[in-house]
Amino acid sequence: MEIIVSNKASRPLYEQISSQIKAAIMSGELKAGEAIPSVRSLAKSLHISILTVQKAYATLQEDGFIETTAGKGCYVSAQNQDFYLEEQQKKIEEKFAEAIEIARTSGISLNKLTDLLTLMYQEDDGE
Repeated sequence: MEIIVSNKASRPLYEQISSQIKAAIMSGELKAGEAIPSVRSLAKSLHISILTVQKAYATLQEDGFIETTAGKGCYVSAQNQDFYLEEQQKKIEEKFAEAIEIARTSGISLNKLTDLLTLMYQEDDGE
């Protein structure tokens, strides 16, 4: 797993780290029970503060993606995928609620909205 951070990015470094580890977990690159780099080794390899990596790992642990065992390190949590998918579904539902409200106030039918969603989803999927 390779993590790349940039000081020029608008997102804080700890968010860049945690989002890349989340993505690696969700894609299956990191499997449940697999160890992730120690705070010290990741900080050293990225040339950043240990505190930044600790904050990223704390965020990942709060979100249920990793588990930390004192003296043994950090490991990918077994329950993370279902939790993450549920979290993503909630975000999608919020965006849909906004889109539905705009469609209703603009007089756009459900069929048109469904067609638009299908078209956009297929375009982004490369179909």
